[in-house]
Amino acid sequence: MAEEQDEIEVFMPPNVLKAKVGNFTGVDMSAIKRAETAMDSLKGNFAEWAQDDVRRLAEAREAYAKKPDAQSRAALLRAAHDMKGQAATFDFPLIARVAGSLANLINDLPAERELPLTLVDAHVNAVQVIHKQKINDTSNSVAVTLAKELEARVAEILD
Repeated sequence: MAEEQDEIEVFMPPNVLKAKVGNFTGVDMSAIKRAETAMDSLKGNFAEWAQDDVRRLAEAREAYAKKPDAQSRAALLRAAHDMKGQAATFDFPLIARVAGSLANLINDLPAERELPLTLVDAHVNAVQVIHKQKINDTSNSVAVTLAKELEARVAEILD
């Protein structure tokens, strides 16, 4: 009796991605250099943009203090969240941290509970001071201690 051998057919699917992209040979260093140059040219605007974000956060806080409703709370969350995302780009990583703490408070506290305005004020004031003093060094012990304390107070309220 002869052993039957199974025939195996290997099918190689076409590489559609390669056909669409072409021969990708690596990173275009000139494109990276152009992007870095563009970012450097925008850095002059960072201070102004950061100031606009600080102002927008303070205005959202004022609106919430006057009328603590869902709309003003959402505007405050949006301002804090935007600042959290953009502050590091503007070379203010500590502002990003404090704004992130405020965003967590607003987002995670149940909607039926009013935000503790004194804690919101502490966050907004911290952001304003960090910006005004141009504290962008994450090893600034006073600012780091303040950020930790704000985060601890938020954690207490959310527990």
